[in-house]
Formats: sequence, C-alpha cells, structure tokens
Amino acid sequence: MTGTPHSAPGSDTGHELPDIGAGIGGASTLRRTLGLPSTVIFGLAYMVPLTVFTTYGIVTTVTGGHLPTAYLFTLATMLVTALAYANMVKAYPLAGSAYTYTEKSFGPGLGFIAGWALLLDYLFLPMINFMVIGLYLNAALPQVPTWLVILAAIILVTGMNVLGIKVAAGLNGLLLAVQAVFIITFAVMSALTLSGAAGVVDPLAPFYSEGISFTAVAAGAAILCLSFLGFDAVSTLSEETKNPTQTIPRAILICTLGAGLLFILLSWIGHLVLPDWESFTDVDTASVDVMREAGGAFLVAFFTAAYVSGCIASAVASQVSVSRILFSMGRNRLLPPRIFAVLHGRFRTPYLAAIVVGVVSLLALVVSLDVAASVISFGALIAFSAVNLSVIKHYAIDQRRFRGYDAVKYVALPSLGVVLCLWLWTSLTTLTFIVGIGWTCLGLIWLLIITRGFRRPVPQLDLREQA
Repeated sequence: MTGTPHSAPGSDTGHELPDIGAGIGGASTLRRTLGLPSTVIFGLAYMVPLTVFTTYGIVTTVTGGHLPTAYLFTLATMLVTALAYANMVKAYPLAGSAYTYTEKSFGPGLGFIAGWALLLDYLFLPMINFMVIGLYLNAALPQVPTWLVILAAIILVTGMNVLGIKVAAGLNGLLLAVQAVFIITFAVMSALTLSGAAGVVDPLAPFYSEGISFTAVAAGAAILCLSFLGFDAVSTLSEETKNPTQTIPRAILICTLGAGLLFILLSWIGHLVLPDWESFTDVDTASVDVMREAGGAFLVAFFTAAYVSGCIASAVASQVSVSRILFSMGRNRLLPPRIFAVLHGRFRTPYLAAIVVGVVSLLALVVSLDVAASVISFGALIAFSAVNLSVIKHYAIDQRRFRGYDAVKYVALPSLGVVLCLWLWTSLTTLTFIVGIGWTCLGLIWLLIITRGFRRPVPQLDLREQA
C-alpha cells in the first residue's frame, strides 16, 4: 500500500524528511495506474488464500467440527459489509479505508476511534505471522524451539525494515501462483485419498450434523473475520486505480466472494479428509495433520514451504506498512515525534518505529494464536460496523436517499451488516473484549490528551503506508 502524506519540515535526525508527495490539501494525488485484475490480485494476495489454515484447528475445535458452516456465517457478514465498502468508495474514492469513511460521515472524533481500532489490527498482523512461522517450522523441525524461530523471524524482518528492504510488488503474484499450485495439488491428492477410503464419508457432515451448536458456530465465525481483511485493503488503492468508483467496488466484491468460497471449499475438503477433529496433535498446527492424511510427507512439506514463505512475505509487508503508519502519526504529532518521526540517517527509514513494531511483536512469544486472531477480529468488526453505519449516515440521512430501492441499498442492507457484525463481535471471548476495550479506552484517553479535552481540533489520522 502506498500513500501521499503531508510534506514534513524535518525529523529529529537532523535531516530533512523526503518529499513523498503533498497531502490532500496540497492538491497532489497518486497516479491512477491499476486496473481490475491488479486490484483483485492485490486483495487476494493480501488475504493469503492459505490463511484458511491459520485458524483451522482452533475454529474447528470451537465449532465442534463445523468450520465450513462458520465460514458461511462469516462470508454472509463480509458480503454485506463489502457492499457497504463498495458504496463508500463511490462517495469517497480516497485512500484511508474505514477511517476515511467514518471521519467523513461522523466527524473526526468517531473517525479517530475507528482508525485507532484499525491500528490494533495493523500492530497484531505482523505478530500473528511470526507466530505461525514459529509454530509450523517447529512442527516440521521439532528440534528447533518455537520461541527461537519466532525471535529469529522478528529480528530478521525488523532488520530488513530498518535497512529499507521491501518485498517486491511482483512477489505477490508469484506467491499467489505458488498457493494456487498447492491448492490444486491438495484438492487432487485429497480426492485420491477419499476415493480409496474404506468407509463412506458424509459430505454434509462438516456443514451440519447432530448436536451442532450455532452459538459455537458464531463464536468460530467471529474469529474467521481475520481471513477477510484483504477486501478492506483493496479500498486503500482508490487513489491509484483507474475509474475507482467502478473498479474498486467490483474488486472488493470479487475478492470477498471468491476468497470466501475458496475458504469454504478448502475447509470442507479438510474435514472430509480428516473428520475426526478431536484427534488433532495440536490445534494450532492441525493443518499438518490434515496434510499428512491427504498426501503424506510430500504434501506436509509442500504445505509448510508454501505457507511459511507466504507468512514471511506477509510479515515483511505488514511490518513495513505499520511502521510507516506510525511514522506518519509521529510526524503529525499524534504520537511522540522523538520516537516515531525519526528517520535513520543512512537508510532513511523510520527505524525507531520499526523497532517498536518488533518489540510489540515479541508478544508472539507469550500470546496464544487464538487470542491474537480474536483481537484482530475485534478491531476489524468495529471498523466493519463503522463502515456500514457510514453508508446509512452518508446516503440515507445526509442525502435523504431512503425511498424505493435506495431503502434496501442504503438502509436495510447496511443495517443488516451492523447487526451481523455486532452479533459476531459479541461472540468473541471475554479476554478479547478486555484487550479490545482496553485498547479503545487508551485511544479515548490519548484523544483527550492531544486535544486538551477537545479544546483543540481532533487531528486527522493518516493510516496509509508511506513510501
């Protein structure tokens, strides 16, 4: 993701910050070069198709073996929310995503809170990548401790960030191709395994079976919001896309529906191959058990290589992104500038912000995978609810478009989106609420401090990666 922050006077390094484009007030905009295929590839690459296996064991256990049903619930919520994003992109074809839409519709105060909730996601995304890298490499090489792999990955990625090394844009397409090859291989080998199975497998059991608990399914569906963050990322390309009011909405819907159907398909195949979910060796790495059942050691090795390589690339990209978001916030004095607005004298990178992200990522050593995934979903569901509400405010209230088909498009559907998001949100665990609400309260306190009790204007957040 690229952005166009406000030009800066300088930094505490004694060097003038690089001119990376004027802000909105400077009348400079990003070049519109992306078409529909590029935006769809970006969204799918960001979502990582193999992310279905990140929480495979956790949500399978939570739902009692009904992961595909949980994905159906989440997909329904995400499709309605994707429509809300599509509508808001037409109103505000600018980078900034949920923060921009909330700020424009409800004012800077609520916009700040929505952006602060998103910041929690940005901080936790690198951490969850480090976590799964450690878990799956440890599963492949048990003699190497998980904590050591996580620590080495954090040091490596943070060092790359300080040096200014970024994942090339073309790598997204390559990683997507590798994942596509793996998915086809997994499907074929699973079909061969099932065809040679002695017993008859009930194809509907992963969706519905006796004793299913829809309360448990909802709890699992709430965690799975993590899998759908890619369509939110697509909206940040609005200023770089040709005809964004048409291209971005289409890309958002294609990414959401396409990825959702793929998640359902892969989880369904996994459940058919290994229906005895209670036999998982470790719920955090249950996907290894599925791969071993479907294709033996070869598929386990192929999966580990494809999945870990994707996670490494995602860790680099997400840490680069959040460190530059923090840099922008520091430069605009939303965070202490002596830490966050500092560029390295030689490499011209926000190295202190990168180190802060690396330090936060050390939580991967003590936080469990299910908690990390749930916290990300907590922030995402707040942002998704805000976008649905923004549609109602912008179109139905401000523009008074609430009659006929507009009533469905700008009132009924976004209202349904709010209800579904809140339903999933309230299905998260108590610990997730403690962390999420604590983070939100911290944002409110910080807002009061920087506005001196709202005696000063609420500053604007710039949640865009700086080049």
